[in-house]
Amino acid sequence: MSLFSQFTSPFKLRERGIMGMNQRNHSYIGRYNDRSLYPLVDDKLKTKLIAKQAGATVPELIGVIDSQVFVKRVHDMVKDWPGFVIKPAQGSGGKGILVVVKHKDGVYVKPSGAEMNKQDVERHITNTLAGLFSLGGKNDVAMIENLIQFDNVFDGFSYEGVPDVRVIVFKGYPVMAMMRCSTSASDGKANLHQGAVGVGIDIATGKAIRAVQFDQPVERHPDTDRKLSELAVPNWHKLLTLASSAWEMTGLGYMGTDMVLDKIQGPMVLELNARPGLAIQTANGAGLLPRLRHIENLGVPAKPPTPEERVAYAAEQFGVKSKF
Repeated sequence: MSLFSQFTSPFKLRERGIMGMNQRNHSYIGRYNDRSLYPLVDDKLKTKLIAKQAGATVPELIGVIDSQVFVKRVHDMVKDWPGFVIKPAQGSGGKGILVVVKHKDGVYVKPSGAEMNKQDVERHITNTLAGLFSLGGKNDVAMIENLIQFDNVFDGFSYEGVPDVRVIVFKGYPVMAMMRCSTSASDGKANLHQGAVGVGIDIATGKAIRAVQFDQPVERHPDTDRKLSELAVPNWHKLLTLASSAWEMTGLGYMGTDMVLDKIQGPMVLELNARPGLAIQTANGAGLLPRLRHIENLGVPAKPPTPEERVAYAAEQFGVKSKF
């Protein structure tokens, strides 16, 4: 039984502090996010630019294909890169992301072991340019990025894909976090709606609180049988500080920051989201509203706190105990 199905009446949901979609849209996204800033996060190329300008680490950009006449160039672009990712610049919900872990002589291999030929890859890029995976079906561009080498500490916690950490940041404070771990059901993508496992993460420690798949509590990864309670994110303070600094990068008051941990480069900004989903509440077994209202009630300080100070405050206020 999911967190939401346990508390069916509106009164019970409010009592639990669960935020619904309408309240999110009206009270937080509509109130704290200036629509003129949306292009900074809706377009992943622009996000990468502002993140780099702010000194944040991001996955390396191999190239961009913005016209059908350049589609066949992809093979030359990636010839010296063992693995890569193709993604729509304006995609959402993980749609249109193609991960290739290795390739040789025109044969491209996905994390599942499934093979694609040159024409398959070109067709995927053509669909991307046509807006098949994009917000509102707009014409788009295809970004080709270096494949992230996720940290060995996550072995067994994710299957055929890179796990990422979603942090909800409100007025610069990290208020709730989860790790999204890919599964065979999610086709190697860290998308909860497609079957990835969501692991609630303690803001104070970076350790697992509880885990869900398809809104149902789980104790082990469905493909690897790894105990999810053993998950602990290294470099947690650095990762949260990077997530917190997205407020200064974008000016958005309410956002989701998607972070990854590269084996060599450490925490990296993967994406920013002006309309983050609410499944993070299910993964944590807690509602966002009490934490958001706490931050709203802080008032305006005489001296704006730094990202490091905001992280320290959030850890003190929102740290929780494991529910495994």
